[in-house]
Amino acid sequence: MRYVCLVHFDLAIMQSATPREQQDLDRRSLAYNDELEQQGHYVMSQAIQDGNSAVLVRVRDGKLSTTDGPYIETKEQMAGFVLIEARDMNEAIRLAAGIPLAEIGTIEVRPVYEIPTPP
Repeated sequence: MRYVCLVHFDLAIMQSATPREQQDLDRRSLAYNDELEQQGHYVMSQAIQDGNSAVLVRVRDGKLSTTDGPYIETKEQMAGFVLIEARDMNEAIRLAAGIPLAEIGTIEVRPVYEIPTPP
């Protein structure tokens, strides 16, 4: 089964890190992706830009509206995701705990919903 690991962290922590600390975190993150791939768990991952670059899109009664980000008042923002294959939620949690950004933020683990093919 597939699980998405949503990576959240406080942007201030990353902004206060030295370039060397940021590079070390990037290096460890990429190495962990390689480890997951070698174990057959890795599907894909992607970092995303901060909430200031976000745009919310809504369509109500056929009318489009947009709102510039950030749209949530919280210190932690979603920073990316890792899509993994795991036997069950317990294994997915164990794998998510290895994501280096879990040391400074939060990893939200959710099962992927497979949309059934309509009849």
